[in-house]
Amino acid sequence: MKHCKAILIFILIFGVALLFACSDENDYSEAGEPGVVETGIEAEDVQSAIEADEPSTIIEPDSEPDNIDGDETIDGSEGEYVHEEEEEPVDPVAEFIAEMLETMTLYEKICQMIIVALDSITGVAGTTIAGEITQAALEKYPVGGVIHFPPNIASSEQITLLNSNLQELSNIPLLIAVDEEGGRVARLRQKLQAHSVRAMLSYEDGGEEAAFDNAVILSDALRVHGFNTNFAPVADVWSNPANTVIGDRAYSRDFNTAAELVAAAVRGFRESNIACSLKHFPGHGNTREDSHHRTAYVNRSLDELREEEFLPFIAGIEAGADMVMTGHLIVPEADELPATLSKVLLTDILRGELGFDGVIITDSLAMNAVSRHFDVSFVAVTAVNAGVDIILMPVDVEATITALLDAVKDGEISWNRIDESVSRILQLKISLGLIDITA
Repeated sequence: MKHCKAILIFILIFGVALLFACSDENDYSEAGEPGVVETGIEAEDVQSAIEADEPSTIIEPDSEPDNIDGDETIDGSEGEYVHEEEEEPVDPVAEFIAEMLETMTLYEKICQMIIVALDSITGVAGTTIAGEITQAALEKYPVGGVIHFPPNIASSEQITLLNSNLQELSNIPLLIAVDEEGGRVARLRQKLQAHSVRAMLSYEDGGEEAAFDNAVILSDALRVHGFNTNFAPVADVWSNPANTVIGDRAYSRDFNTAAELVAAAVRGFRESNIACSLKHFPGHGNTREDSHHRTAYVNRSLDELREEEFLPFIAGIEAGADMVMTGHLIVPEADELPATLSKVLLTDILRGELGFDGVIITDSLAMNAVSRHFDVSFVAVTAVNAGVDIILMPVDVEATITALLDAVKDGEISWNRIDESVSRILQLKISLGLIDITA
């Protein structure tokens, strides 16, 4: 009997234990959701602690464990530690330009992409003063810059005053340019004897020092008269003796020597705070024709150009050239259009291959190689789509602006494409100190 009672008590205790064990197992559902686990803390106490914002011992996905450096976090979805991205420093120039672009109309932006001969907007041949006619012209056409020729230059005092007044009349400071290479292409030397720099080829034996010093001399003569831009140095190489358009304007007949001297000249211009322009891409020194008068061809393969003609341009770009001027030159292997209108040569090669990120400017569009063969509107739209930032001396300023306005409105040219060019132009003006971003 005693044994029976003991057995019954054992069975009872075992059954109770088994019941509790089953109860623990059933605290979790099939879906894996947690059941209620007794912790000795009432539910009301837990809720009160949460509402009182009392600290919890549970690490939330976005909390920072003690053993992780301050620049690491836990990715909540993956549960893995990741580094926080550091914020990129703000570029004050880029920020200023972006804000400036927002305030400009499309018309104003397009006008910034044009440099004119002053006579073409005043209607006065040989404009030498910035009077009411000039003021009205700049109000109608708020262009990015002007280029002067001998008829605009009467005396040292006159040209200095003209340039000063032109800046005062412009809401956005102007690029005031001239062709001052030395030798036969030197407007201030021709009219004012402002310096005595001869043709560049005559200084070849002087090496890089002479090239640098000449650039400084030219820059000094320009700056004292209110100029800030020089359409030099010539990066063409006089490789064809029959070529007369370049000749002694080149720094050398040898491509490697020319590359060294052009780079030295660029450094001279930059140290003198004068914007300079490598010309005439892709190289005018081997042509038989003069693009001022007729269509000019560069009958060389792209590989040959890369090995020779491009060398001075590459060197000048690496030295920090502000601009590259296009030549109205057809390279049959690359395009049936002149380089000025060729996306292959300007965007794919000049920007893509050679890495130039400065301002691309055309040679004068009044030259016969372009003006005799293409419509004004076609030239403007095609040049911009090819990669040109500044149109130099369009034959018809009004028609050029209208064509670009219509092309943007019709979607033929994107707004971004215009903003890219204007950004580069503003960047150049800021680098020259023409625009003060702190004002």
